[in-house]
Amino acid sequence: MNKTQHTPSVMWLTRTLHIAAVLALLACSSCSRIDEDGKVLRLPLRADDPKSLDPVQGSTVYDNKATCQVYETLVQYKYLIRPPELEPLLLSEMPTISEDRLTYHFKLKPGVLFHDDPCFPDGKGRELVTDDVFYSWKRMADNGNNPKSWWLLKDTIKGFDEYREQQNAAVEAQTGSFDYDAPVAGMQKINDHEFRVILKQPVQRFMWVLAMFQTAIVPREAVEKYGDRFGRHPVGTGPFTLAEEDWRPGQRMVFYKNPNYHPCYYPTEHMPSDVAAGWTKDEGKRLPLVDRLEFQFFVQDQPMWLSFRTGKIDYTQVPDEYFDEAFLKRTKTLRPKLVREGITTQNVELLDFIFRGFNMEDELLGGYGEKQKKLRQAISLAIDLDEFNEAFYSGINTVYDGPIPPGLEGFPPDGKADVSYRGPNLERARQLLAEAGYPDGKGLPRIEFYTSSGRNNVEQTELLKRQLGKINVEINAQIVEFSTLIEKVHNKKAPFFGFAWGSDYPDAENNLALFYSPNAAPGSNSFNYSRPEYDRLYEQIRSMPPSPERTELYIKMRDMVIEDTPYTGSMGRTRFYLINPWLKNFKVTEDFYNWPKYLDVTQRGVYPSEN
Repeated sequence: MNKTQHTPSVMWLTRTLHIAAVLALLACSSCSRIDEDGKVLRLPLRADDPKSLDPVQGSTVYDNKATCQVYETLVQYKYLIRPPELEPLLLSEMPTISEDRLTYHFKLKPGVLFHDDPCFPDGKGRELVTDDVFYSWKRMADNGNNPKSWWLLKDTIKGFDEYREQQNAAVEAQTGSFDYDAPVAGMQKINDHEFRVILKQPVQRFMWVLAMFQTAIVPREAVEKYGDRFGRHPVGTGPFTLAEEDWRPGQRMVFYKNPNYHPCYYPTEHMPSDVAAGWTKDEGKRLPLVDRLEFQFFVQDQPMWLSFRTGKIDYTQVPDEYFDEAFLKRTKTLRPKLVREGITTQNVELLDFIFRGFNMEDELLGGYGEKQKKLRQAISLAIDLDEFNEAFYSGINTVYDGPIPPGLEGFPPDGKADVSYRGPNLERARQLLAEAGYPDGKGLPRIEFYTSSGRNNVEQTELLKRQLGKINVEINAQIVEFSTLIEKVHNKKAPFFGFAWGSDYPDAENNLALFYSPNAAPGSNSFNYSRPEYDRLYEQIRSMPPSPERTELYIKMRDMVIEDTPYTGSMGRTRFYLINPWLKNFKVTEDFYNWPKYLDVTQRGVYPSEN
């Protein structure tokens, strides 16, 4: 066997140069984590920009990641506990709940201050009180705010829907302005730090909703002072602050430690495995642990990957096209080179619903007649998700039927439902296409398909074209920025679109809400799906506590949606992360995003082995 031989001097030089290069990299990057301003986190955000930091206008993961650094909710997820549990954040304790599950008694944590800002007298942030909670929630009802998440509180609080209807009607009729001081029967102030909320009916998800960034608490003074600028000028109670000039569109956002942050501490409650992982060493320390947080925007994955490999960001999600560079594909273990650099890895199975949706109000693709339904079913049967999984996700995703992801009640055994239009089944696809009135695709117009320009979506769209071409279905691809895609979907202008939904909370009711007709765009029902029988079942399950009976209804609703085919899918991702050695306390999750306050950085990373 012919082997390349190296002299000792060449081997020494090669090793020296390698070590010098890595040490230079680590010295440069890790030292930059602690500078004259203190400790600095540099984290990636895989988008062009958040649309707004106004909680009621937020709807995406990227809005969430940025917004919850400056704003806070009444409750939050316990950082180290799996499966997810809630704990107080702006509350002094968890609410007491009446036996009939209708009345919630809340106590606010005293001494919580809004950020210092010119909207307050003398620029000093005042204390958060009950009125701020009710005002913030009422903003979700005001159509003038262009709210994206009214569906979260719709049909929930006694008198709130009627209040919304009356106030918006007065504005539309020009007989008055939206009155934030008008009472709502189910919002009862006891004093500045206590209040009751009375529900119309038991709503199982209510407490999960109160952990969502859209229900975060904002001060009225800031909204009224900054008007249209409020979405770029946040004033919250959170661990970090953000000045307008520190948000550079398309580049980065720079947050600074809130010097007046109310007492919050690194958790002492944890899982047994967290000790060995090193995630318990900062127990009891005052939060946040760093002085500055920088989000760097990456529309494309290559710059993000290179930024991680040159030490400019602290962690990265592993882009699909770089999976083989990071891992041994067969074992899914980290390559030795990265191990020697001190890099570690974690992975998390997402509550993930990747799909390609149809606008059910579209003249060509929408509708509930047999021919319209068969057209959508034919398209679905022509798509081979397993090929997508292998080509773009290294085969690590879960392909499944229905909109309920793995890990939640209602997920079909082995991902296979009794009702299924998952491809590839070209023979059946061609048959249904003919029954829809388009034999061999004849007479079918080219379909407008929208997807975002990030990651490998251009290549994925080419594969989609090829697969659909096998049954002579043509698409006209519109590859746009993510923010433009969101706008098209919200305005019902995208007939066929690529999308993904991460569950807001660990209950399949959240995914089934995506097909509830009152949630139509710009709400979460991006498909604009509307079926009265489905709506009745949804209204039934939303008030039911977890039970086998509730799960049976989940399955019935799941299969109803599969049959109507308002989307093609589904796929769930397992996300792999790489973490640089100087980043501490990072326990990966995508269930919530206020975790930067728990992170820490050290002066230097772990140096690589010489071998």
